[in-house]
This record gives sequence, structure tokens and C-alpha cells, in this order.
Amino acid sequence: MPGEPGGGRPSPGRTAPPVAVSSVPSDADGSPLPELPDYAERVLDVADLIPAGRVLTYGDIAEWLEEGGPRQVGRAMALYGGAVCWWRVVRADGVPLPGKEHEALRHYHAEGTPLRSGSAASGTPGHIPRIDMRRARWDGKPG
Repeated sequence: MPGEPGGGRPSPGRTAPPVAVSSVPSDADGSPLPELPDYAERVLDVADLIPAGRVLTYGDIAEWLEEGGPRQVGRAMALYGGAVCWWRVVRADGVPLPGKEHEALRHYHAEGTPLRSGSAASGTPGHIPRIDMRRARWDGKPG
């Protein structure tokens, strides 16, 4: 998935940290993080490109950027991902973000994201379906 995130569009100019998926971004000691780091900005730019109903893995984004790895992308998403459609960036096994499964599933159903066959209709209480990665993974090509 080579290419320049944003396809030459101007950067959204994120200068202050947005509200993260779980809380306001902060260091381990609880102090607010400074300006959005360049790597996180680029991760969010790629996440902004993912169409509704499609997903990329943390590793896909690292590969696209040709920098970092799944853990670095995961950290950027954990700290700043609330500014984008975070539910479209997933683990390679298709499991929704722990602690945000129900919110993510609402988005997946609304967007028509392919889920593993039978899992969405299983009716098993507490059962969280997985994304059908074979069908939902975005190839990086426009619409």
C-alpha cells in the first residue's frame, strides 16, 4: 500500500492533542502530551483514508508509512485515535478494540463492515464477533 497519506491533500493541521479513544492523551505520570508528534499525525492521516466498511491493521499502517511497526501505530492510535474513525484500525485477527467492542460493533453494523460469518447472528450473550479480515481489509485503492 505505498503512497503518500492524504494523496497530496493538506494536512488537517492537528496541533493540539485530540481526545483519545479512552481519555485525554497523557504521559505515564498523567501530564498532558505536547503537540501531536509527526509519526502520530501520519498514522492519523492514513486512518482518515480508510473508507467506511473497510479496515486496516496496525501493521498495514506501519507498512504503508514504511516506518515503525504495529506497536508504534497502536500507541499513536491509543493516544490520538479519537480524532479519526479508530474502529477502522484493527488487530490482524479482527478482534475489536478491547473495552470498546460494543461501540466498534455499532460502527461496523452501520457501515456494513463484513463480520465473520455466523458470528454476528450467533445470539450468544457476551459473544463479540470478529471482523472478516479477508473481506474487510482495504487494499489502499480509492473507492
